[in-house]
Amino acid sequence: MSSMRLMPQEEEDENNAEVTWEDQQRINEFSKLNTRLKNIEGKLAELKQEKEALDDLSTELELADEDEPVMYRIGETFVHVPLNRALKRLERDQGSIDSQLSELADKAEVCEKGMKELKVILYAKFGKAINLDE
Repeated sequence: MSSMRLMPQEEEDENNAEVTWEDQQRINEFSKLNTRLKNIEGKLAELKQEKEALDDLSTELELADEDEPVMYRIGETFVHVPLNRALKRLERDQGSIDSQLSELADKAEVCEKGMKELKVILYAKFGKAINLDE
């Protein structure tokens, strides 16, 4: 059996705030930023895993025999390369990952800042009538 409860008059008045065109644009912008942030977070997670794999590889290569070629992944393929070349390639790949991580972290920060500013504006107008949290 469901129970009905009456909403206090002050909450009901808060829920009747008119949504203007500008408000709708702010809500849409918040949604876009939130979607963008989720995509960035997914890419960040992938890159962090790849960085971890490269760090593990670095540790393994320290123990490798200099005279033996090593298998190094280039794209989807593994190729035999001399150890010194593999180390140079690894260093370059690690630098690339680090710069990508930094760039994505900056983009995430911009999204979070924009979302925070929009939350302040939208919660000030709509109060409990709008939910911008997950």
